[in-house]
Amino acid sequence: MTGRREWLIRSGLALAAGLLVARASARDEAAERRRLLREIESDMRRTESYTGRARLAPCVAAALGRVERHRFVPAEVAAYAYENRPLPIGHGQTISQPFIVALMTELLDPKPEHVVLEVGTGSGYQAAVLAECVRKVYTIEIVAALGERARATLAALGYRNVEVRIGDGYLGWPEAAPFDGIVVTAAPEHVPQPLLDQLKPGGRMVIPVGAQVGGQDLLLITREADGRTITRRKLPVRFVPLTREPR
Repeated sequence: MTGRREWLIRSGLALAAGLLVARASARDEAAERRRLLREIESDMRRTESYTGRARLAPCVAAALGRVERHRFVPAEVAAYAYENRPLPIGHGQTISQPFIVALMTELLDPKPEHVVLEVGTGSGYQAAVLAECVRKVYTIEIVAALGERARATLAALGYRNVEVRIGDGYLGWPEAAPFDGIVVTAAPEHVPQPLLDQLKPGGRMVIPVGAQVGGQDLLLITREADGRTITRRKLPVRFVPLTREPR
């Protein structure tokens, strides 16, 4: 009996220690997200002359404070998840710098009733940030392994308002259109016409455009009530190219 009591005591102490470590880790990650958010807000002020945005809307700031970026990166780079820089996620792709995710989300002006399309799911991090701010997110990833992993991660984290499709994002998602917002997380050399066609009047598209050599610009495209589109350059950027299915 004495040995069993000692075993139970040791097991109980080990369990308690494990819970304390888990809680401390959760607190550390929350603190890291708060620190990262301060860095992003500093970058917003620094780039205001380009972007016209000095601060994040409350819903965007709250989303960045909640979404667990370390859950969207491979284990070998998870220690760097809350650094303000892109990270590799495999298959030649990256998870974008948190500042860029924040800026692109901010430029969409997301509202709780909005339905948004994302082209380039990647790890699912941008989709999760959007999902915190809007009613529904449709997201497309051409690399099947990444898309399946993102779908599983988003489901495990409880994002029921995100739908993931494996396919060619250049073509958009016609049966779910029109969209209040479209965000593209890889750079085509020109704005895809199918995406423009799926943008609702009053809607916004945020997209990096340009060749891999020669520079890219982050564009904000708005569709007017009469169907016209207005394009504004916001920031020089560097994104992986938007790839397409063989034709």
